[in-house]
Amino acid sequence: MRTLPGALVRLVRHSDVMSVSVGLYLTNQYHPGDDPVEAMAGQLAMVHAAREGGWDAIFAGHHYLGDELAHLQPLPMLARAAAEAEGMRIGTGIWLLALHNPVDVAEQMATLDVIAGGRLTFGVGLGYRDVEYAAFGIGKRRIRRFEENLELIRRLWTGAEVSADLPWCRLEGVRLSTLPVQRPPMWMAANSDSAVERAARIADAWMINPHATLGTITRQLELYRAAGGGTGSLPLMREVFCGPDRETALRRAEPFLAAKYQTYASWGQDKVMPDADAFDAAYATLADQRFIVGSPTDCAAALRPWLQLGVTDLVLRTHWAGMPVEHALESIRLLSAEVLPALQTAGDG
Repeated sequence: MRTLPGALVRLVRHSDVMSVSVGLYLTNQYHPGDDPVEAMAGQLAMVHAAREGGWDAIFAGHHYLGDELAHLQPLPMLARAAAEAEGMRIGTGIWLLALHNPVDVAEQMATLDVIAGGRLTFGVGLGYRDVEYAAFGIGKRRIRRFEENLELIRRLWTGAEVSADLPWCRLEGVRLSTLPVQRPPMWMAANSDSAVERAARIADAWMINPHATLGTITRQLELYRAAGGGTGSLPLMREVFCGPDRETALRRAEPFLAAKYQTYASWGQDKVMPDADAFDAAYATLADQRFIVGSPTDCAAALRPWLQLGVTDLVLRTHWAGMPVEHALESIRLLSAEVLPALQTAGDG
């Protein structure tokens, strides 16, 4: 096992050794009116810090037409970041698959896998914003379109001849012109109970969202495993910010995390959450069992229960639109030097 700080975390449970990959979720969002070149430079600085800290992967998300937040599109951003992330996995977290033609997505993602040297993780999701579906002229049957697209991409990536007769895609014995180096693992984000069961059925892994509480995810894991999931990877996304002490961490993170979730509430993100979760609440209510903000000791203690659920991949977001990038860089350094090794030590004990 590598001994770099923040690299693979070994946990010993029931005589088994589990390696947990640690990934950085990039903030490809910024406030309209801010300098996008400066925003991109800040994200590349974070990639450098994560790579130097021994982290294993970088991820970026996908949205269109945000009023409160502008969005750098993940595919060109990840292709650029791959040059700075030598040896790290590259992932979409998530790609709004139902909005796009599956042939285009299959070739674009195959190209990204080539750029990444065969280290792409293809994270996908259905999405929830009507404005995005309207912009692409897509109405009903979103779930069918999502499932059919995912299956077509899976088949196209084999290099075999593929035929399909769908309203949005007609293929007659075609082969993909550009194949990925590997068949990228397909992780599926899911919020509702039915979506979690769908992830168990059609994806390689359920990509656990950063919004739900520990109690909700513990309950949904039972549904996921009962539906046949949980035999491979179990990735978890979390909002994590580490400061030299709890007070400093809260002062630096709270304004930007609170604003982020106010935006989610305005977009209707919480309308697709289970267990009557709502994001139009005070920060302290939102933070409970969701956000991990504090000193290195606080962060390590808050991450341990998630790892005990069987999580194999941590995808940590430690920067939000408007936050000074130097604060995020310090959080990455503290996570690398103190938090992740503390988890390793606890596991090895």
